[in-house]
Formats: sequence, C-alpha cells, structure tokens
Amino acid sequence: MRDQLLASVWDALGGDPDDLRRITLTGPDHALRSRFPVTGAAVAATGAALLACTADTRPDVELDSRHAATAVRSERLLRIDGSSPGDPFDPLSAFHRTADGWLRLHANYPWHRAAARHVLDLSADTGPDEIRDQISARTGEELEAALHGAGGVAAAVRDEGTWRTHPAGVAAAASPLVERRDLGPAAPRPSRRARVLDLTRVIAGPVATRTLAAHGADVLRLDPPDRPEIPLQVWDMLPGKRSALLDLARSGDRLTTLLAGADVVVTGYRPGALDRFGLAPETLAERFPGLVVVTLSAWGHRGPWAHRRGFDSLVQAACGIGETERADSDPDTPPGALPAQLLDHATGHLAAAGAALALTSQRHHGGTPHVRLSLAATAAWLQSLPRTGEPSPVTDPGPAAFTERVDAPDGGLTLVSPPGRVGGRDLHWPAPPPSYGTADASWPDTGDPA
Repeated sequence: MRDQLLASVWDALGGDPDDLRRITLTGPDHALRSRFPVTGAAVAATGAALLACTADTRPDVELDSRHAATAVRSERLLRIDGSSPGDPFDPLSAFHRTADGWLRLHANYPWHRAAARHVLDLSADTGPDEIRDQISARTGEELEAALHGAGGVAAAVRDEGTWRTHPAGVAAAASPLVERRDLGPAAPRPSRRARVLDLTRVIAGPVATRTLAAHGADVLRLDPPDRPEIPLQVWDMLPGKRSALLDLARSGDRLTTLLAGADVVVTGYRPGALDRFGLAPETLAERFPGLVVVTLSAWGHRGPWAHRRGFDSLVQAACGIGETERADSDPDTPPGALPAQLLDHATGHLAAAGAALALTSQRHHGGTPHVRLSLAATAAWLQSLPRTGEPSPVTDPGPAAFTERVDAPDGGLTLVSPPGRVGGRDLHWPAPPPSYGTADASWPDTGDPA
C-alpha cells in the first residue's frame, strides 16, 4: 500500500513519475499503532520530500519505514544531555469534559493560556477541580467560539460524520492535498544554493524548512521578539538553520531586503495574518517575481474557519480522528489521538517537497509558484485512506537507530536524523540548532554557489 500512497502523493505534487524508480522503500508496513494507515502516510510524505529535494541530481534514494515513523515523532524523542526535556504541554492543553461532550484545549504558549484563563474566568492559581467545573458547565461549540474570539485556541470534539457535514469540514474535504498555482510571470532565476526565508512556528512549517536545510538550503528563520519559542521547539526544529528576531511591524527595509534576496518564503500563519506586512502571496508575486511562495495553515484558506488559529491536536479533535482513535467506547473516557502529530509532520514534508519541486520548475521554466497546504486537508486525505477496525500490530521503530548526537549551544542534543539515504549515504543535520534569535537578519554577502 505504501508504494501506491507514495505514487498518489507524488502525483498530487506534480512530480515526474519516472522519479519513483529512484526510491527503494524498506521496513515493516506498520511501525505506528493506529486505526489509520499512519506508517504508510509517513512514508509517502517523507519519501516525496526525499525525491523532490534530490530532483535536480536524481540519485538513487532509500527510505526505511521505521525511520519515517521515527521522524514524525521527532519532538517526542529529543533528548538533551541524555534526558527528556519534559512535557511541553501545559496542564490546560488536554481533553476536557463539556456539558455536551469534549473540548480539546491548547494553551502551551503564554498568550493562548492567558486567553483561556480569561474566557474561563480562571486565576493563575485556579486548581484542576475548578477548571473542570468551569468547562463542564458549558457546551463545546460555545467554548470553541469564545476561545477563538478571545485569541485562544480550542476545538470541540466531533465524530467524522458530524465533521463531514460541518461547513469547515466540507471546505477541508474540497481542498486538494497540495494546491499548486502560478501567481504571475517571471523569468527563470539562476541556480544557486537556495535561500529560504522561514516565517513559521509549531512543527508543520518548521519541519518543511528544516527538511530543506537538511538538503542544503540556507534557511533563515524569523521570530517576533515578543513571542519567544518553547525550548523543545527550538532544539527540535532549528537544526541546520539560522535563527533571528525581527519585529515585522518595525523592520523598515529589512524585510524587503530579505525577501528580495530569498528564493523561497514559507509562512505558517493563518491566511491573511501577515498581509499587513506585505506578505500576501499576490503582493509577493507583484513585488518579487519568481519568488517561490509556500503557505501552510491549520484550516486552509476556504470555509468559515479559514482565519482561525489551530494546531495538529485541535484538527484531530475537530475532524473526528480523536473519536475514531478512542481506546474505550465509553463516552465518559477522553477521545484518543494519532500516535504522532502526523498532520503536522506530513504537511511539513509535503510542503518541503512542494517547495523543492516549485524551485526546480521556476529555475527551468520561470513563473512565480505558490504552494498551499493545510493540516485540515492532510487530515481529510488521511481519513480517505483504507483503514483497519482495530489498531494494527506494529513493529517497534527502534528510534535509537535513527538518531544522532549533536553539540548545540544549549547542550548535547539527541535528534532524529533527517529521514532517508541519498546515493547510499545517510542524511545528517548540516549544523546543530543555534542559539535562539542570535543570528543577524540578513543573507550572506555571497550566495552564488550552485
């Protein structure tokens, strides 16, 4: 099945069918326990990225399904100085019983946590019993809307049938897994080491850009100075990149200079959220013809939820994956979840594949490519695939075989290696994750090497 999945994903990306002959897939069919074909989906997404990022030179590549299964759990397997960095999830970030079902709340970032406490009228020292009472007195959809309105993030838990008829679910189902379009004419750009401007956060976008970095791109990630990243996300998502802080509202000509020098820009915010900074895809195409634009979002750019914030765990809850993965049929027990944040990781690898193929096409044929993806569309794709009634038996991925130790400024890190082998050689991170926000927000003086 995984061969067919990879072929269908490669076709969705617009890849050359002959390239499929270059890849050898090995390993067990099931390395992650789920009712959904999670291992096959992981292989298809990471395999597509492996093919796309090597499309210019066309070497033979290999991918072990155990490595793919390990890669899509990278944040869970990271170690610093041999120890787990701890659970990044805030106690509020969990399933909570509501008056009519369940709510999945996300409060890992201070600003989302503050919004949740405001809507729920909770003080900083409110105990779990009072939190439970406040949430259980209200309906899931009421809280979902109130939290989003206050700048927070949450999703009422739905089953798959309910989601299919919900306007946001209808929009997700109508969205292609990978949407490709040309924003306008532009001459082919000369080949050089690709410069990628990374304006993403929280797994999907950072996975895309770290994958491009693993295959040789110069990736510069920008973060707002007042919105610090969670340390675990820094360590797991920044290897091979440079990290700088830049207030886009006060950047002057700096952002323009960065965009003018970039070959690819990847954004991972809600559609429209960055438009005021001149980062709408159509604006970028007009100002910087030939720039490859990649946009990722939680809910997509269509439908009533297009401008909502969202995360993998919330999409799983809203679209019915949580209910399908429920371990206990008792409705009083919490819903389940996929064995990895697959929506994030798969979307990230598909975005890397889309970016790499678009860059190759631009350099040969010109144009201003736009690649658009969403977690909700990836969820709809996963839900459309054949599945089992009960979770499939698995072969343990054995993650130690697919990790590497790097010395980073914050300590010795054990990271999952980039998935795959190229020309018979394992891939490794070109550099450890840097100190967060310490790089200069600029491109090097020379960026011409092929």
